[in-house]
Amino acid sequence: MARTSEMRLIELMVLKEDIASVLEFIGKRGTFQFLGKPHEDKKASDSAEDEIQLLMDTDCQYYEELLKASVFFGIETGSIDVTNFSVPTAEDRTKANKFLVSYKQIEEKLMEGHQLVEKVTDAYKEAKAFSNLKVSYSELEHLSFLSLKIGKIAPENFEMLKDSLQDNAVVIPLGEDNSRVIVASSKKGRFAMDTELKRCGFIQLDVPEDFQGVPEDVLASMQREKIEAENELEELNVEKNNFAETHKAMLINLLGTFAISKQISAVQRNLESTELVYRIKGWIPLSESQTYMQKLDDITEGRIAIREYNPLEVPDVVSGKEQVPVKLTHGKFVKSFERMIFSYGSPLYGTIDPTPFVAVFFTLLFGIMFGDFGQGLVFVLAGILMAKKVIKVGAWNKFAPIFMAIGITSSIMGLLTGEFFSNETLLEPFAEWVTGLFGHPHAPILTLMPSSNPSSIKAMFGVFGVAVAIGFVINTIGLIINIINNIMLKRYDEAFFGKNGLSGAVFFWYVIVLVLRMVLFHHSIAVYDWVIMGITLFLSAFEEPFKNLVAGKRPVFENGVGSFIISGVVGIIEVVSGYLSNTVSFVRVGAFALSHAVLDFLIYTLTQLCGGEGSIAGMIILVVGNAVIIVLEGMVVAIQVIRLQYYEFFSKFFHETGKEFKPFKFTIE
Repeated sequence: MARTSEMRLIELMVLKEDIASVLEFIGKRGTFQFLGKPHEDKKASDSAEDEIQLLMDTDCQYYEELLKASVFFGIETGSIDVTNFSVPTAEDRTKANKFLVSYKQIEEKLMEGHQLVEKVTDAYKEAKAFSNLKVSYSELEHLSFLSLKIGKIAPENFEMLKDSLQDNAVVIPLGEDNSRVIVASSKKGRFAMDTELKRCGFIQLDVPEDFQGVPEDVLASMQREKIEAENELEELNVEKNNFAETHKAMLINLLGTFAISKQISAVQRNLESTELVYRIKGWIPLSESQTYMQKLDDITEGRIAIREYNPLEVPDVVSGKEQVPVKLTHGKFVKSFERMIFSYGSPLYGTIDPTPFVAVFFTLLFGIMFGDFGQGLVFVLAGILMAKKVIKVGAWNKFAPIFMAIGITSSIMGLLTGEFFSNETLLEPFAEWVTGLFGHPHAPILTLMPSSNPSSIKAMFGVFGVAVAIGFVINTIGLIINIINNIMLKRYDEAFFGKNGLSGAVFFWYVIVLVLRMVLFHHSIAVYDWVIMGITLFLSAFEEPFKNLVAGKRPVFENGVGSFIISGVVGIIEVVSGYLSNTVSFVRVGAFALSHAVLDFLIYTLTQLCGGEGSIAGMIILVVGNAVIIVLEGMVVAIQVIRLQYYEFFSKFFHETGKEFKPFKFTIE
């Protein structure tokens, strides 16, 4: 069985002149996790150190500005591989300075252009709105019986204002977009009008007393001014896009180099140090040890001291104050399942790595529960397109191998059940050819849909039996992992006693074997069966004194004999019900396989009732129905498989979690 990767703690003593190059190597290598919290005590700095720190601060400012520029120019930075770059040189700083000057100029021009367009557009809208006012405003304003206001509101508030004032005032739009209005009410109703206007965000406009509308020639001139401003803004956008295209490679290169400098600066200022030497401590995989020794010696030309420690040589690890970080090493397929492990918790260092088992169980269970050849091919195709980056879904692209794997197992199950995009007849020739090789040809190879045929009922229950058998295997592997892990950690009390220890495992296995003997060979329960089950159940349920004896804890009955008896009785119920539920829980695998077949049958039946695949209605039902099954049932099945992994498999051995290995590596933030 695979175990977590072996780790080593290394301690580096680095001269001040070499620290930047050493940190650059560590960040690019991406396999070094700094130990504990950063050291916060700062040494007194001299003028040379101040000069270096000032340069680093400048590089950080360059990076922040370049990052803003990348957003401004719409340049994607998420896929930049920082390991292809190095710390900035004087030439890089000169390029960055020139680039940022040009960027600021373009940004300023665009800002002015937007402001101008907004200004002339607002002016034109107001003028156009007031062009409808042909009566002198002063004549209206001084009417003794009328209270009149002209102003602006948000267009979406127009109807609300109109409804709220329908009994107290008249609301007249001046423009086409309802943003300028005249509101008139009687003098008595002006207080209600003012209240509603305030609630709707009304802004009163100052209108000259003799104002009688806007002449047509003025409107035309303002319209021309608006169009000219919009054209100038469009030209500025073209200039911006051209600049972005011609300077994209330079910007990416500068971002990469200054990202390295910024992150080196952040690490360096928190390192423990003296006047001349920096001290670096951290974890690396054992497989990286020789590479680090050689590369760091070459980089510093021998001006470095390196010490390497086995985890058992680290006092904080031995005392339990420090956990050794856990790194899992896998190929591309199994690696895609690592997030499923770490989302539940990290295994303890030095224990068995469960990821390969999860990869196999997940793909197998999903395929059984989601059997359709056509729908499975959709998952395969989606996985291939995600792997080729044709479909880009962010962090989900790394799960492309999972999509391909579950697609393959679903397709295989579909071949067995004869389902192809809910069609039950298309794969019949294949099924008859395969079954003909072993006897009488029939289709499908495996019948899931219940019918009056006794063979179909038998096949359906056979699927449930297979599901329970898979559950037994998964539970068994979980128990074995728990026993081996505890032996490796020298926790012999946990390894041999308790529900998930050897005693509980033997009880579980013996009961299963006994049931099989009774069902298949018609054996009756013998005395020795009761003895074996009784002893193993007793050691599982009444575990406390036995664990304390093995672990050397005293007193053996920690809370007294009475408490021991009560907890033991409760333990018997827990052990029996726990193993029963752990096994029966896998019946859901067969239930979901059956429900998938029923859904396919319903889609196919509805398609035929609407004219079949040759009709428009039938094709719509077929396409939409299969899409719903793929998306919704696919999600439900995935959740159920994850649940089975977490509650029936992980619960056997994940009683304590470790610390995930998270090495320092350069990134574009």
